[in-house]
Amino acid sequence: MATTPTFGSELEGLHRRIDSTQWDEIYVVGDVHGCLNALERLLERIDPSDDDLVVFVGDLVRKGPDSEGVVELVAERSNLLSVRGNNEQKLIDGRKTLDSLSAADYAYLESLPVALSWDDALVVHGGIDHREPVEDHGLTDVLNTRSLAPDGGYDRPYWFETRREGPRVFFGHTVLSEPFVADHAVGLDTGCVYGGRLTAYDYRADELIAVEPRETHVSRDADSIVDPRLADPITSDAV
Repeated sequence: MATTPTFGSELEGLHRRIDSTQWDEIYVVGDVHGCLNALERLLERIDPSDDDLVVFVGDLVRKGPDSEGVVELVAERSNLLSVRGNNEQKLIDGRKTLDSLSAADYAYLESLPVALSWDDALVVHGGIDHREPVEDHGLTDVLNTRSLAPDGGYDRPYWFETRREGPRVFFGHTVLSEPFVADHAVGLDTGCVYGGRLTAYDYRADELIAVEPRETHVSRDADSIVDPRLADPITSDAV
């Protein structure tokens, strides 16, 4: 039987558990970053019915051309759910602003959980550091975890390449040259706003679905686009 992840007091009320038996199909979608056209084309490919669930790994907004359109599309459909990404958090905290978003849009972003889970799956934006108990993770951790190196950033080892325990974590945040699919982690940010694909994962069929962008909205240094690969497991004593 799958174990429900237990977060600590800082994230109390920000974790939503889903009953997977209520949905025929479940899809998980990578970072959209305001790329409404790509999202619409991906949803056309998936063609979800009202009985299918589409979950987003966060960062619906910023960098791309139509954050307002993306938020409105996701918010208006009860079978489209998202966790909060670091870019939503920047708007909530007031570190960034988007004049195109209404007060209702901001309220919707603030209502987003930071974690969604069902069965053996957990969706967060950044990641889970498996060297630490899940209950010790705070907001910054689940939104921003990437490298396990002392100085973090884009230095290996990455948490998802070295994870070997459940639950299976679906995540975005780290821009990947291609999706990362392993037994214990699935990375879906393939850099749509940077000229990469917008990628979805079909949870029941264990298949990837993607659309090519029609334009590049933001340039990104190739050094910060990760070529993912499995690596040796990392324990609390190894870094």
